[in-house]
Amino acid sequence: MTGPAPLLEFFKRGEVGGDVRLLAAQGGLGLRAYEQLAILMLLVDDPDPAIGRTADDTLKRIPEGTLRTFLARTDVPIALREFFADRGVFPGETPSPDALENEDQPLIDTAVLDDPIVDGEKKSLIQRLAEMSFTERLKAAIKGSRDVRAILIRDTNKMISAAVLSGPQVTPPEVESFARMANVSEDILRVIGSTRAWVKNYAVVVALTKNPKTPIAMSLNLMARLRDRDLATLSVDRNVPDPLRVAARRRVTDATPRR
Repeated sequence: MTGPAPLLEFFKRGEVGGDVRLLAAQGGLGLRAYEQLAILMLLVDDPDPAIGRTADDTLKRIPEGTLRTFLARTDVPIALREFFADRGVFPGETPSPDALENEDQPLIDTAVLDDPIVDGEKKSLIQRLAEMSFTERLKAAIKGSRDVRAILIRDTNKMISAAVLSGPQVTPPEVESFARMANVSEDILRVIGSTRAWVKNYAVVVALTKNPKTPIAMSLNLMARLRDRDLATLSVDRNVPDPLRVAARRRVTDATPRR
């Protein structure tokens, strides 16, 4: 898998309104390369012919060399390669390390981030976000600042909070902080915990395991990766679900040498 793609799932389930589908078809969300291409691939066959034509036009505007470099990555799904092969675009040579440094950046980006100011007075960030339309908040979640992301990751609208994780600017320390939050949705924690690149970070594993809102099956799975000190702490942590604490205590007991 080429990376987290939480917004893609909303598109697959048909839960995205026409205005957002059109924005995505225009390349106006600024998503990571894989998620952007996968959504455009879906939108080419959108029930709304105008959206389908727009997605097709956007794909044609991406330089072929850029596409060929991306498709050469070993983690690109076969379905995506086949889609572009039907359009006459095939993988190029294996990307250089320099090319992979920018692998999360969108291949085309027409997004413009709105930041309204009323009567010349700069309002608080929370006020400005609250006054934004859904589409404006969605773009802010993907392309906004770190402070904006820290607020919108807790948004009650699942698509808005998921969009934060779809943004190419999200950093590992931010993901760790999200994993510690007890006021984010379970869906957010599930995306973090199922993203290989993020759970390679031991601090993220610890944060997810200790978060009482993390799905119990995921916590139990991640617990196996904890070091002895963190496992011992978990075994007496009253904030985590009982099954997790009991399982941690059992592992600590089993690992303790008997006299």
